[in-house]
Amino acid sequence: MTFCGTRQPIGGSFCPDGYWHRLQKESRLRLSLWSPHIFLLKSATIGSWRVVNSAETRVLDEKMAWRTLLLSGLAVFATFLDTSILFVAFPDIVRSFPSAESTQLSWVINAYTIAFAALVVPSGKIADRVGHKRSFLSGSLLFTSASLLCAAAQSPFVLILFRVMQGVGAAVLIPSSLALVIRAFPREKLPVAVAIWGGIGGVAGALGPSLGAVLVDAANWRWVFLVNLPVGLITIWGGRIILRESRDETMKIPSLSGVVLFSGSAAMLSLGVVQSEDWGWADNRTLTLLIAGGVLLTVFWFHQRRSERPALDLDLFGIRNVAWANLAMFVYGGAFAAMFFGSVLFLTDVWGWSITAAGFGVAPGPSLVALLAPRAGKLAAVVGQRPLLVAGGLLFAASGLLRVVMLGAEPNYLVDYLPSMLLTALGVALLIPQLSSTIAQALPQNRVGVGSGLNQAVRQFGATFGVALTVAFLSGEIVDAAEVIARFDRIWWLIVAGGLLSAAASLPLQTGGAGARSAEQN
Repeated sequence: MTFCGTRQPIGGSFCPDGYWHRLQKESRLRLSLWSPHIFLLKSATIGSWRVVNSAETRVLDEKMAWRTLLLSGLAVFATFLDTSILFVAFPDIVRSFPSAESTQLSWVINAYTIAFAALVVPSGKIADRVGHKRSFLSGSLLFTSASLLCAAAQSPFVLILFRVMQGVGAAVLIPSSLALVIRAFPREKLPVAVAIWGGIGGVAGALGPSLGAVLVDAANWRWVFLVNLPVGLITIWGGRIILRESRDETMKIPSLSGVVLFSGSAAMLSLGVVQSEDWGWADNRTLTLLIAGGVLLTVFWFHQRRSERPALDLDLFGIRNVAWANLAMFVYGGAFAAMFFGSVLFLTDVWGWSITAAGFGVAPGPSLVALLAPRAGKLAAVVGQRPLLVAGGLLFAASGLLRVVMLGAEPNYLVDYLPSMLLTALGVALLIPQLSSTIAQALPQNRVGVGSGLNQAVRQFGATFGVALTVAFLSGEIVDAAEVIARFDRIWWLIVAGGLLSAAASLPLQTGGAGARSAEQN
C-alpha cells in the first residue's frame, strides 16, 4: 500500500500534493484532481493520511509524467520555433524599418541564437540548484513576455534588445524542461520520452519557415512573435499546477566570473562567425573576434578547473557518451542548419518558388519526423541508441548525395526533391532525438540540467557555423546557372560530410545494456 498525504510518511511511497484532495476526517472520499477515472479508496483515513493502492499510484505517476512531457514539449516547440521562423519574416521586417541597414536588422535573427547558446550552459547549472520547476516557470514567463515586447517594438534597436531577452528566456527554459522530463519518467521509458522531447524541437525548427510564411502573408511579421503567447500562457498555468519540483541542494550556484567568461567567449565566437558573412573570413575584424573568443574560452577552461563554483562541470567530458554524443550533435547541428537553410534558398532562388510555397514544400519532412521519432524511441529501448544513430547519420548523408545527383535548374519536386527530403526526415528522426536521449541517460541525476544545457549550446553553435558556411558558399558574383547549381552542390556535400561524421562519432557510444550500466555508475 502507498500512504498519501501532506507530509512525508513513515514507510511506503509519498504521493505529492495535487494528486488527491485531502480526505476529511469522516472518511468522505473526494475525486482525483487529475485522473479521468474515479478510484475508490476502501481504506479508512489514518490521521491526515489515506491509504491508496500502489497500482493506482503508478497510474497517476504515469499520467503525471506524460503531462510533464506535454508541457515541456510545448515550451520546447515555442523556443525552437523562434530559431527559424524569422527567416521568412525578415523581408517584411526590413520593409517596416526602411531607414535601418540590412546588416543591422540581421541581428534580429542572430541575437536570439547567440544569447541562447551563450547562456544555456550556466542556466542549466542554476536550474539544478534553484529548482527545475522554478526555472521552467521563470524561463516561460521571460520568453513569453519578451515575445509580446518584440511584437510591439517600434525600432530595430528595441526589437533586437527584446530578441536577446527571448534568447535568455529560452536558455533558462530548455535545460529545466528536459530535466523535468527525465525526473518524471523511469529509466526504462526514458528513450521514448526524451526522443519525443528532442523530436518536438526538431519539428519546430523545421516548421518555422512554413508557419512564418503563413503568418506574414495573412498579417505581418509581428504575428510570428504573437503566436508564442498562447503557448506561453498554457505552459505557465499548467506548469504551476502539474509540475513537481526537483533540485540538487548540494549544487553550488556558478560564479559570476565563470558565467561572464563563458558567455563572453560564446558571444565573440558567434559574432565572428555571423559577421563573416559581411566582413569575410580573412577580415581583421573577423579574425580578432575569433581569436579573442578562443582566448576567453581557454581562460574559462583553466578558470573552471580551479573554481569552487564552476559554471560547467568539465568532468562531464570524461563521460564517454556525453563527449562523443556532443561531438556528433555539433557536426549534425551544422549540417542540418545548412541543409534546411540551403533547401529554402534553393526552392526560392533557383526554382523560383514563393516563400510560402517553399515553406509548404519542406513541410512533409517535419511531418515524417514527428511520426517516426516516438517509434524510433521505442526501438531504441530494445536495441540501444547506437545502431539507430549510425543508421540515421548514413541516411542523412545519403540525402545530401541524392541532392547532388538529382537537383538541377529545372523544377521537378516529386522526382528530384521529395525523395531526398524523405531520406533527410528518416535521418533526423533517428539522429537528433537519440543523441539527446543518449546524453540524458549518461548524465548523473544531479547534473541533468547543466548537461542538457551543454547539449543545446553545442547544437546551437553547430547551427551557427552551418548557416555561416551556407552563406559563404553562396556569396560572390554569379556568372551563370551552372555556377548557381555548383554552389548549392557545396552545401549538399556539406550534408554528406555531416552525416558521415555524425555516424562515425556515434560508433564509440555505449548504449543499451552497457550504456545503462555506465549511466548508473556515473
